[in-house]
Amino acid sequence: MSTPTSTGQDGLRSRLPDPIQFFPEMAGIAGGMSKAVLNGSIPRVTVSLVQLRAGQIVGSTYHTVRQTGDLRKAEEAEERITAVASWRDAPSFTDAERVALELVEAVLSPNPFGERVPDELYARASAHYDDKALWTLTLAISQICFFIPVALIGRPIPGRNPGENYSR
Repeated sequence: MSTPTSTGQDGLRSRLPDPIQFFPEMAGIAGGMSKAVLNGSIPRVTVSLVQLRAGQIVGSTYHTVRQTGDLRKAEEAEERITAVASWRDAPSFTDAERVALELVEAVLSPNPFGERVPDELYARASAHYDDKALWTLTLAISQICFFIPVALIGRPIPGRNPGENYSR
């Protein structure tokens, strides 16, 4: 059993080694998911906003740091990046981005009073996104959900590139 080490960035250690050494096919799966999600039917920034919100909801430092970095590389305004956690009252998001953020919250948040994605939310989403874009948004949420357990259990090192984010 491995034990994580110190709190400094240089002393961070992943809990598990890189899964690619055990499952080399994961590289193809990850690449295929990225290709499907980045097909151009929704803006790449929307994908990153949605995936950042997912990381925030589940408490994943790795995903929060990664998506924040992607948004900064895309030259998104700091105001928009920092407002993702409180997007409902932030004026800097488009209606399409708002419904995408609401959709990821609905998928990842339990609803004891009914279905997570009610018809009304789906109707608002479909008013902003055609069928291909809705599938792309669904796959963007699926992609981050695929990697959430990897981040929470294996705890790759935040801020490092894939393949370099495991300490062994």
